Amino acid sequence: MADITAPRARRIGPINLRLWLPLFWIALVIAAALFAPLIAPHDPLEQDLMLERLPPWFVAGTEPGYWLGTDSLGRDVLSRMIFGARIALIVSFTAALAACLVGTTLGLIAGFFGGWWDRVISRLVDIWMAFPPVLFAVLLVAVLGTGLGSVILAIAVIDWTRFARVIRAETMVQARMDYVDSARIGGAHRMTTLISEILPNVLPSVIALLTLEMGIAVIVEAILSFVNLSISSDDPTWGAMIAEGRGAIHFAWWVLLFPLIALFLTVLSFSTLGEGLKRHFDPVLQ
Repeated sequence: MADITAPRARRIGPINLRLWLPLFWIALVIAAALFAPLIAPHDPLEQDLMLERLPPWFVAGTEPGYWLGTDSLGRDVLSRMIFGARIALIVSFTAALAACLVGTTLGLIAGFFGGWWDRVISRLVDIWMAFPPVLFAVLLVAVLGTGLGSVILAIAVIDWTRFARVIRAETMVQARMDYVDSARIGGAHRMTTLISEILPNVLPSVIALLTLEMGIAVIVEAILSFVNLSISSDDPTWGAMIAEGRGAIHFAWWVLLFPLIALFLTVLSFSTLGEGLKRHFDPVLQ
């Protein structure tokens, strides 16, 4: 008995680690965003030119209370990163969920019903994916105008195709399974079969894509902020901080480095969490 269970015990460990490490970082970012007014040491918009470009706490010449230093206007880097997490998470959750709902619905319809449904949706996806996604997002925001709503809409519009293609392929595989034929023989309506039988079996892929899309949404929002096409330039965003720090990297490297690390860890955590959840819920991969 011990010989049979030993390999499974070794497999569970890495999967749990893959889930908990990124989940810890994402939970930390969510907590920072929710309680930003309570934990931020300073007002993220407060300027003091007497405190411009103070180094972080571990470098000589800093001031007490400015743990990660200040930028060229004397604004606290840590406070701006904490409040910037709010914008990053609002965009990631909202845009990813909207893209997931649209893409998953169209993918299920195309994969299960086939015929002209599949042809129309597949051609639409092909046309949509012919446009470079980042340039398409920049164009949409330029047309719609800057603002949080425009950024969310642009990301949802360009990334629903990712869900549609994958879920369509998964649905076509599931539609050939014996349990679907059994449901049809039992007299189940086609829509009932799609929702109650096929949808639960493609959920691992949906979950993995959703968490991956959250990371992509964070990157796209940072890119739009970097080129000043997101929200107001006065509001703290990670992309705007990176853009500002790029010009001062030789004498104020901390303005660029710390938001870049936060962006990298957040995107990596969403991607790793998505793969870990897929392995955790998919019985084939266990």
